[in-house]
Amino acid sequence: MPSKPSRELVTFKNPAPGREYWIRHECPEYTALCPVTGQPDFGTIIVKFVPDELCVELKSLKLYIWAFRNEGHYFEQVTNRILDDLVKAMKPKKLKVVGLFNVRGGITTRVIARYEKPAKPARKRK
Repeated sequence: MPSKPSRELVTFKNPAPGREYWIRHECPEYTALCPVTGQPDFGTIIVKFVPDELCVELKSLKLYIWAFRNEGHYFEQVTNRILDDLVKAMKPKKLKVVGLFNVRGGITTRVIARYEKPAKPARKRK
């Protein structure tokens, strides 16, 4: 049975929580509709993050990206939405989402959205 697009981002426990390391996922099948013309837009979404306690499961990420397919989105809006949704699901230490969007009207667009978990306040010494 084929998988259906979904907004659910499934997570799993970070297998190396004591180490700071980067994970990079490249999703070359981003498709949505231009909110102005209704024409299809295509691109690649790159997700790069340093996990804290959770990582995102790949099939759920793929189905999440597919969920944009029949919706109208501006490049800037969708890149920031993906960042916000991944931060909410994983609560990573650091996260960067890069939208590499195909040429539209002779213009190539790149959108980069970043997040970094706020540092814990230093404890006051007595």
